[in-house]
Amino acid sequence: MWFVFALLSAVFAALTSILAKVGIDGVNSTLATAIRTVVVVIMSWGMVFITNAQNGISDISRKSWLFLILSGLATGASWLFYYKALQIGDASKVVPIDKLSVVITLVLAFVFLHEQFTLKSLIGCVLIGAGTLIMVL
Repeated sequence: MWFVFALLSAVFAALTSILAKVGIDGVNSTLATAIRTVVVVIMSWGMVFITNAQNGISDISRKSWLFLILSGLATGASWLFYYKALQIGDASKVVPIDKLSVVITLVLAFVFLHEQFTLKSLIGCVLIGAGTLIMVL
């Protein structure tokens, strides 16, 4: 089932890029990011209440709070930089560079999470990197 969710994530991420590129025309990129963030917050909390997950808030550990907050800060920074890049650059060039996050995630997962980094992972990273370079040149 994770594959279906990951595929849906990719589809919606692609829609996000196209819709954002059209939406930020003539709008400050930071303001556009804030508007998008409010929509995400409303949608996320809506899902929390629809799925009755709000009772789990008190069970979250301090460590989880810390890392969720840090993740939120990283997401915010990513969105701010992404929207600025999308506003001044072509979506067909910005998006592939943004997707280098796949390579960076694999490396960070290997270093910090001690996940396996196989020959297949290495080949995939090289291909993604090469593909990104080809697309942006």
